[in-house]
Amino acid sequence: MRNIENLTTKTGPDDAGLNILLTEARLEERRARAEAMAARLDSLACHITSRQLNHVEAAELLRVTAEAIQNEAQEIH
Repeated sequence: MRNIENLTTKTGPDDAGLNILLTEARLEERRARAEAMAARLDSLACHITSRQLNHVEAAELLRVTAEAIQNEAQEIH
């Protein structure tokens, strides 16, 4: 039989500051991700217009970029 230790974490007024910090950190991370994605999309738009890509080339560029983003996400996890 395994030794399994169950720990309970009490919540109360003492942890309110920690919960607020965690919530703020999560929101900050979401903002950073949104800004990074907006910058990528803007870069793609500039690339498409500056090179005057047609719809097929633009779609392929989007596919390649989406694949790169998925690979980055897999590396993080």
